Amino acid sequence: MKVSVFRKEHFNAAHRLHNDELSESENARLFGKCNYPNYHGHNYELIVQVSGETDAKTGYVMDMKVLSDLIKQEVIEAYDHRNLNLDVEDFKQIIPTAENIAVAIYNRLRPHIDHTKDLKIRLYETERNFVEFPAG
Repeated sequence: MKVSVFRKEHFNAAHRLHNDELSESENARLFGKCNYPNYHGHNYELIVQVSGETDAKTGYVMDMKVLSDLIKQEVIEAYDHRNLNLDVEDFKQIIPTAENIAVAIYNRLRPHIDHTKDLKIRLYETERNFVEFPAG
């Protein structure tokens, strides 16, 4: 019996969407307000989904306390109240778009979750804009 469990967390962070390989005008055209030089912030909502067979001994797909602690340790402590561009190593070489943030969160969590379980990240940048990784 395959079941999914979900943990919802949130963090606040600033970022700037900017590609150093492009001109200032190209960056402004592509990223608009998200390219302002003094950054801008979001109240991100994060939903982590773990799916798999339930354990016969515990009935759990994954202990939710363990999942909560893992998210806090690997994501919240690293990202909350940070400037993603300047403070977080994950984004030193890539633009911290919602898509890239979701992939980075996945990469932070995946090594700590049983390989027989599926992991999906849903990240809301605003109430109406969100991304999922992996897609599908």
